[in-house]
Amino acid sequence: MIRISNIHLPLDYTSETVLNKAAKLINVDKKFFKSCTIFRRSIDARKKDNIFFLATVDAELFVNEEKICKKFKNAEIAEKYEYNVEKFRGTVSPVVVGAGPAGLFAALILAQSGANPILIERGRDVDTRTEDVHNFWKSGILDTTSNVQFGEGGAGAFSDGKLTTGTKDTRQRKVLIEFVKHGAPDEILYNAKPHIGTDKLRPTVKSIRNEIIRLGGKVMFETKLIGFSAKDNSVTGAEIEHNGTKQTIDTNAIILAIGHSARDTFEMLNEKAIPIEAKAFSVGARIEHHREMIDKSQYGKFAGNKALGAASYKTNVHLENGRGVYTFCMCPGGKVVNASSEENRLCTNGMSEFARNEENSNAALLVGITPADYQSENPLAGMYFQRELEHKAFVAGGENFNAPVQRVCDFIENKASTKIGDVKPSVGPDFTPTDLNKCLPDFITNSMRQAIVQMDKKLHGFSYGDAVLTGVETRSSSPIRIMRNKDLQSVAIAGLYPCGEGAGYAGGIISAAVDGIKCAEKIIENSISE
Repeated sequence: MIRISNIHLPLDYTSETVLNKAAKLINVDKKFFKSCTIFRRSIDARKKDNIFFLATVDAELFVNEEKICKKFKNAEIAEKYEYNVEKFRGTVSPVVVGAGPAGLFAALILAQSGANPILIERGRDVDTRTEDVHNFWKSGILDTTSNVQFGEGGAGAFSDGKLTTGTKDTRQRKVLIEFVKHGAPDEILYNAKPHIGTDKLRPTVKSIRNEIIRLGGKVMFETKLIGFSAKDNSVTGAEIEHNGTKQTIDTNAIILAIGHSARDTFEMLNEKAIPIEAKAFSVGARIEHHREMIDKSQYGKFAGNKALGAASYKTNVHLENGRGVYTFCMCPGGKVVNASSEENRLCTNGMSEFARNEENSNAALLVGITPADYQSENPLAGMYFQRELEHKAFVAGGENFNAPVQRVCDFIENKASTKIGDVKPSVGPDFTPTDLNKCLPDFITNSMRQAIVQMDKKLHGFSYGDAVLTGVETRSSSPIRIMRNKDLQSVAIAGLYPCGEGAGYAGGIISAAVDGIKCAEKIIENSISE
């Protein structure tokens, strides 16, 4: 197979267009092409009057491919991706804690190896969880067991379903292939900025769970890890609680894919002297604009073109005060969602469905913070800092889970909002115009003000006065890192595998899933060597 890069495609291209362009680029008649499919596709919008797709294609030829590659620098031999799972040789089932992307893919790989994993999830199955979440967004009645943070699919099940990642790990291909196998759109295999959308991600997650069960795994919902047993510094069991009943599952391997919001589990691990360190993360608010304005700013006269869809953006600034401010988890044509998981504490996130056709687009506007900002040596200080900000947001919103919001013009002028403008906040159950200074410390809000003005120079309209800030965004990543060694096990207890975003080793769906696969591989590898 030959891989041909730097192919320019018009927005209305067809499969015949792809074939013609590829054939011309390597000077081979298209009749000598056995197959030609897109491997990678991105949008080139650097020139607003000439927006096109930049593509890489994989082709099979009836002529000498190696000879073609030697002649053309934009062609190379490419091998078809394959992922092989070794057979598990252990005698007891590994336990996977958490059914987010890290836990699901760890359990899937273990199931494919014949390990018969036991996957436990403190929340509910994705269908029941969806009902619980929608009820919260309508009524303001929070279920601390089943919400945007807890339940099958993890926090990513109520997000944009973005699959972009900075990791170069080849396992990411395995993740994408499994997603497509279980119902995700084929386009995630080639789009440079792939996304599933929360509406399509949920049935995909359910299908992966059913595959785990079909292969011999077991899935237990509303089941929380409350501890573990160990002998000679090695895991011997997982202590769990289900419907008020406690039991111990005999195992020598526990994957801690607990997510970034399992705060009681963080506390349990800290009490058991499992080495944890505070890490840097970011806090801020969601910023929300009309989707059409963002589309026009990014795509000019091409805004609204169905081939392009809703426009995304990603921007950052480094301020004179030393703070970095950046946009994160941008949701084109999406909603701001109430992502609270604890009573009397409120936090937000962003969510898009696959169509990305809602009235507004939003992104997190975040300020980087470090352990020095916590003013504490406690490894959980960042978590307590999050809780403090979330409680202030709960109070500012009216102590009923209404989210505190502020118009951008008022925020920049440092005065409270008393009404909203033409950008209506999308968050539910409702919102309260207020002053975000009540929720966030001065060093955060002052940095955000400066950043909004500077970012407008890069993205016209970003500082639009009627745009809305919704507070607070505190769960951008885990505030801790559970220390592990090169074998991916806790530095203190063998058989305990800190994994994914909650443990501090990932930052998104793909990187978390990849880390889950890596931990599963280590367990399989160790079972072979024992």
